[in-house]
Amino acid sequence: MGKHQEEENREDIQKRRNEENEEIKETGSVDLSTGKSRYGIQLMTIIGEIEGHEAVSGNTKATKYEHLLPRLAQAEEDEDTEGILILLNTLGGDVEAGLAIAEMIASLSKPTVSLVLGGSHSIGGPLAVSADYSFIVPTGTMIVHPVRSTGMFIGVIQSYRNMERTQDRIARFIASHSSITQEWLLELMLDSTQLVKDVGTMLEGEEAVREGLIDEVGGISQALAKLHELIREKRAKNESGQNKTEGVRKKM
Repeated sequence: MGKHQEEENREDIQKRRNEENEEIKETGSVDLSTGKSRYGIQLMTIIGEIEGHEAVSGNTKATKYEHLLPRLAQAEEDEDTEGILILLNTLGGDVEAGLAIAEMIASLSKPTVSLVLGGSHSIGGPLAVSADYSFIVPTGTMIVHPVRSTGMFIGVIQSYRNMERTQDRIARFIASHSSITQEWLLELMLDSTQLVKDVGTMLEGEEAVREGLIDEVGGISQALAKLHELIREKRAKNESGQNKTEGVRKKM
């Protein structure tokens, strides 16, 4: 290889790294399949406040759903993407935006694994359980509580009913994507003995697993190992399907 070719290769590598750094800065996502990885994995992060239709304060770290939804759609359509790893450290935020992201993750055909780092509170609950398999670090926390409103009540009864229905949507989603029952989750949400000046329950790593909210306690290595396992299972299933199709064609 000539000196000129080596310089071009270094420039290409540096350009790719700059693009990756810019993507991490703007969307909190990066392609982990570069290098010697045997798996096509996309890493996405849900960090800070879940931003909805209104922008949060400029000093607040936020996950913008208008950034994350297209990235998820792109990963679903990308043939090179075999799995998605989602890192969470969020205090919650906009309910509708959070549920939209959670439903999007749950509807992906690609294997998904989530990892709670720090915390995944409030609407972070549905986001954590929306993946095919979920992890939480030992010191990670999850807080479940009733839906709150900071807006003006026009009609108290009607507003309460709407909040109750929203709360039911959240509880139903969590229960259908984890091992916890909807009834027990609602009891945890309404516990008045744990949180100061509030109702709800805070669960640390092992407690979240014991209650059935999260699948397993673990860190990044365990999360990646599980995602690799799910990808291998998906590959084997696809190969089996192709073999069956080819067998039918030969008989015809």
